[in-house]
Amino acid sequence: MTLRANYFDLASKAMQILMNQENYLRAQFSVSETVTTQIWELVKLRVSQINQCAFCIDMHSKDALSQGETLERILGLSAWRDMPLYSETELAALDWAEYLTAGKPADDESYQKVLQALGEQAVVDLTIAINAINSWNRIAKTFKPEVGSYKP
Repeated sequence: MTLRANYFDLASKAMQILMNQENYLRAQFSVSETVTTQIWELVKLRVSQINQCAFCIDMHSKDALSQGETLERILGLSAWRDMPLYSETELAALDWAEYLTAGKPADDESYQKVLQALGEQAVVDLTIAINAINSWNRIAKTFKPEVGSYKP
């Protein structure tokens, strides 16, 4: 494979902005009673699957496992709607993640559905998180860091 630009070195200030966003989300989800860091990791993994980002799938699978997620739930994530492994909150978060990743406009019905399931703060934070992982996926797919090199 041809080596590509080192985006962390060439755009360090921009990467720091994205890392600061990750720090904000980590802080929010670590104290949330609704969308937890475990749910956030599932969302990152599912969005990465949709976007077919190999580096991010590797990363978030490893992170989820290191945080106590089960292999069964990670493997079932690609068919989460038909798997009896996820809570109502997880289902709402995954549904919103797929909806926004598909580029659909946030119509009133969809917004009200996720709002009722998660509450305002969680919807705002989750929407930012979904935007973030979609951005990370596009960066990783463009600059192709070595798949398998990530260590939690």
